[in-house]
Amino acid sequence: MKYVFLLCVVCLCACSSNNKAIKVKGSDTEVNLAVDLAENFYKVNDDFSVAISGGGSGLGIASLLNGQVDIANSSRPLNAEEDSLFKTRGIQIKTVIFAEDATAFIVSKRFPLDSIDVPSLRKILTGEYKTWKPITGKSTPVNIYGRQSNSGTHSFVSKKLKIQFSRDAKEMNGNAQIMEAIKMDDSGIGYVGAGYILHGVEDQSVKVLKITEKQGQPAISPMDKKAIQEKRYYFQRPLYQFIPLKSWNKVSAFIDFEKGPKGRKIITDSGYYIIAQ
Repeated sequence: MKYVFLLCVVCLCACSSNNKAIKVKGSDTEVNLAVDLAENFYKVNDDFSVAISGGGSGLGIASLLNGQVDIANSSRPLNAEEDSLFKTRGIQIKTVIFAEDATAFIVSKRFPLDSIDVPSLRKILTGEYKTWKPITGKSTPVNIYGRQSNSGTHSFVSKKLKIQFSRDAKEMNGNAQIMEAIKMDDSGIGYVGAGYILHGVEDQSVKVLKITEKQGQPAISPMDKKAIQEKRYYFQRPLYQFIPLKSWNKVSAFIDFEKGPKGRKIITDSGYYIIAQ
């Protein structure tokens, strides 16, 4: 249904006036949520059209730099190079933090453990551990399913763990592809947005691992709303929208909708979080 909506919105953009046609591109973590928000925004603002596509945070920011979109959705802040490019090109932007997400690490339903500690996860993702034996006692090879380097989630996990991913890590196109790979691979581990997985976790043959920051500490699930609100989950992060000042008047109605009661309800109902900044 959402993909039908995306196609329809793009068509609507073609015939809408430029000051009512909003183009959004970027984070795959945010794309389903963005579509839900746009669908409901359109119900009360049918003179607008909102075209949404994913492709990763880096692609959204690059599109913003090239003047191709009005909003870049990103699951990470701007890096130093991007910030410099915006300044060099004289593009002033506003930054909106409209939600918070947790990154979930997933394995097959048949995986023998329900949790993993951060030091072990670091050794798995860097390739230091080639098999699961140090963690599960079984000498099955580790298969890592991640994202390309332009993904905000890839960048977030790398920076949070202070690692470079193993060269053997498989680079997937998005959350759905990672989910499908993990369903079929008892030796696989991957990461997706918790908000994404909450849309259909009961229908997926995957297990969401609880995370322990250090051995002996409590294991916390990315689905634990109380822990997220208290900022106790190790892999949680804000979700950004970068907007050039020249587009602000056009998109302000959409941003106001996101921040209003209906938008906030959609955000929380979709498995994301609103945390006071």
